[in-house]
Amino acid sequence: MAGADRFGNIYFVQLPQDVSDEIEEDPTGGRIKWEQGKLNGAPNKVEEIVQFHVGDVVTCLQKASLIPGGGECIVFGTVMGSVGALHAFTSRDDVDFFSHLEMHMRQDHPPLCGRDHMPYRSAYFPVKDVIDGDLCKQSPTLPMDLQRKIGQNPWRDNEETRGSEK
Repeated sequence: MAGADRFGNIYFVQLPQDVSDEIEEDPTGGRIKWEQGKLNGAPNKVEEIVQFHVGDVVTCLQKASLIPGGGECIVFGTVMGSVGALHAFTSRDDVDFFSHLEMHMRQDHPPLCGRDHMPYRSAYFPVKDVIDGDLCKQSPTLPMDLQRKIGQNPWRDNEETRGSEK
């Protein structure tokens, strides 16, 4: 389930896998969880998958495809008129590249106001499993020598070196 709260956080949650297994074993729900005294009386609790602070009150969330036949993403709108999207990466290489870029951008490109990036995106809950595209899209504004330094990717060099030794 995707949702947003009044503090400007977007989150994705899911039921734990063992809940699905229990429902398959007992489809009638005959076992009453709150009588067992577990989970403070709640029959099931959700697990967080993603947490991200947008910085503005989210007024709408919509699952959409940006191009016909393309992958789906979550598009959101805020009170102040911002429109954003959350899109899942399809390959581990993309995740590695953009997490590496985001790490360098946090270190090498401080914000104008002086506010640290991680505490901002983790204002109410720690940011979890999200790469900030707003931060990554600022990479072309860096000086060229800093862009080259960031572009020298050590994990990619190691894979190429290992391939040439065989």
